[in-house]
Amino acid sequence: MNINSVHLVGRVGGTPEIKYFESGSVLCTLTMAVNRRSKNNDQTDWFSLKIWGNTAKIAADYVKKGSLIGIQGSLEIESWNDRSTGNERSSPVVKVERLDLLGSKRDNEGGDYSGGGDMT
Repeated sequence: MNINSVHLVGRVGGTPEIKYFESGSVLCTLTMAVNRRSKNNDQTDWFSLKIWGNTAKIAADYVKKGSLIGIQGSLEIESWNDRSTGNERSSPVVKVERLDLLGSKRDNEGGDYSGGGDMT
Protein backbone atom coordinates (compact mmCIF):
# COMPACT_ATOMS: atom_id res chain seq x y z
CA MET A 1 0.00 0.00 0.00
CA ASN A 2 1.25 3.50 -0.87
CA ILE A 3 0.17 6.63 1.00
CA ASN A 4 1.14 10.23 0.30
CA SER A 5 -0.61 12.33 2.93
CA VAL A 6 0.52 15.54 4.60
CA HIS A 7 -1.20 17.15 7.63
CA LEU A 8 0.32 20.37 8.97
CA VAL A 9 -0.63 23.16 11.38
CA GLY A 10 1.41 26.35 11.38
CA ARG A 11 1.64 30.03 10.54
CA VAL A 12 1.68 31.61 7.10
CA GLY A 13 5.08 33.11 6.28
CA GLY A 14 4.06 35.85 3.88
CA THR A 15 1.24 37.33 1.84
CA PRO A 16 -0.41 34.65 -0.33
CA GLU A 17 0.08 35.13 -4.08
CA ILE A 18 -2.86 34.41 -6.37
CA LYS A 19 -2.86 33.76 -10.13
CA TYR A 20 -5.87 33.62 -12.43
CA PHE A 21 -5.46 31.64 -15.64
CA GLU A 22 -7.32 32.11 -18.94
CA SER A 23 -8.74 28.61 -18.50
CA GLY A 24 -10.56 29.82 -15.38
CA SER A 25 -8.25 28.00 -12.96
CA VAL A 26 -7.07 29.82 -9.84
CA LEU A 27 -3.79 29.13 -8.01
CA CYS A 28 -2.72 30.46 -4.61
CA THR A 29 0.87 29.92 -3.45
CA LEU A 30 2.20 30.61 0.02
CA THR A 31 4.71 29.43 2.60
CA MET A 32 3.98 27.94 5.99
CA ALA A 33 6.19 27.72 9.10
CA VAL A 34 5.74 24.68 11.32
CA ASN A 35 7.59 24.19 14.61
CA ARG A 36 9.27 20.81 15.10
CA ARG A 37 10.09 19.88 18.65
CA SER A 38 13.47 18.44 19.51
CA LYS A 39 15.14 17.66 22.82
CA ASN A 40 17.26 20.81 22.91
CA ASN A 41 15.05 23.39 21.20
CA ASP A 42 12.22 23.90 18.75
CA GLN A 43 13.16 24.20 15.11
CA THR A 44 11.09 25.78 12.35
CA ASP A 45 10.47 23.93 9.09
CA TRP A 46 9.22 25.88 6.06
CA PHE A 47 6.83 24.40 3.51
CA SER A 48 5.75 25.70 0.11
CA LEU A 49 2.02 25.28 -0.51
CA LYS A 50 -0.07 25.29 -3.70
CA ILE A 51 -3.83 25.67 -3.42
CA TRP A 52 -6.14 25.42 -6.45
CA GLY A 53 -9.75 26.34 -7.25
CA ASN A 54 -12.29 27.81 -4.83
CA THR A 55 -10.03 27.02 -1.88
CA ALA A 56 -7.37 29.23 -3.50
CA LYS A 57 -9.85 32.13 -3.65
CA ILE A 58 -10.72 31.66 0.03
CA ALA A 59 -7.03 31.55 0.96
CA ALA A 60 -6.43 34.79 -0.96
CA ASP A 61 -9.37 36.49 0.80
CA TYR A 62 -8.86 35.30 4.39
CA VAL A 63 -5.26 34.19 4.86
CA LYS A 64 -2.48 36.68 5.55
CA LYS A 65 1.04 36.65 6.93
CA GLY A 66 0.97 35.19 10.45
CA SER A 67 -2.42 33.47 10.08
CA LEU A 68 -2.73 30.12 11.86
CA ILE A 69 -3.89 27.47 9.37
CA GLY A 70 -4.21 23.72 9.13
CA ILE A 71 -3.80 21.91 5.83
CA GLN A 72 -4.23 18.44 4.43
CA GLY A 73 -2.77 17.45 1.11
CA SER A 74 -0.08 15.49 -0.67
CA LEU A 75 3.63 16.02 -1.25
CA GLU A 76 4.84 16.62 -4.81
CA ILE A 77 8.39 17.09 -6.06
CA GLU A 78 8.63 19.86 -8.67
CA SER A 79 11.58 19.69 -11.07
CA TRP A 80 13.02 22.30 -13.45
CA ASN A 81 16.25 23.28 -15.18
CA ASP A 82 18.17 26.14 -13.59
CA ARG A 83 18.38 28.95 -16.16
CA SER A 84 21.84 30.11 -15.12
CA THR A 85 23.57 26.71 -14.78
CA GLY A 86 21.34 24.37 -16.79
CA ASN A 87 21.38 21.91 -13.89
CA GLU A 88 18.21 20.07 -12.97
CA ARG A 89 16.76 21.28 -9.67
CA SER A 90 13.88 20.08 -7.54
CA SER A 91 11.84 21.22 -4.56
CA PRO A 92 9.08 19.64 -2.46
CA VAL A 93 5.67 21.33 -2.58
CA VAL A 94 2.50 20.46 -0.68
CA LYS A 95 -0.59 20.35 -2.92
CA VAL A 96 -3.34 21.42 -0.52
CA GLU A 97 -6.66 19.61 -0.71
CA ARG A 98 -8.19 20.99 2.50
CA LEU A 99 -7.60 24.32 4.26
CA ASP A 100 -8.74 25.09 7.80
CA LEU A 101 -8.57 28.65 9.14
CA LEU A 102 -7.65 28.14 12.79
CA GLY A 103 -7.18 31.67 14.10
CA SER A 104 -9.74 33.72 15.94
CA LYS A 105 -11.95 36.29 14.22
CA ARG A 106 -9.59 38.97 15.57
CA ASP A 107 -6.62 37.21 13.92
CA ASN A 108 -8.39 37.45 10.57
CA GLU A 109 -9.11 41.20 11.05
CA GLY A 110 -12.32 41.91 9.25
CA GLY A 111 -12.76 38.53 7.59
CA ASP A 112 -16.25 37.09 7.90
CA TYR A 113 -14.95 33.55 8.25
CA SER A 114 -13.58 32.62 11.67
CA GLY A 115 -12.15 29.25 10.65
CA GLY A 116 -12.30 25.63 11.50
CA GLY A 117 -14.31 24.17 8.62
CA ASP A 118 -13.51 22.38 5.40
CA MET A 119 -12.86 25.01 2.75
CA THR A 120 -12.83 22.76 -0.33
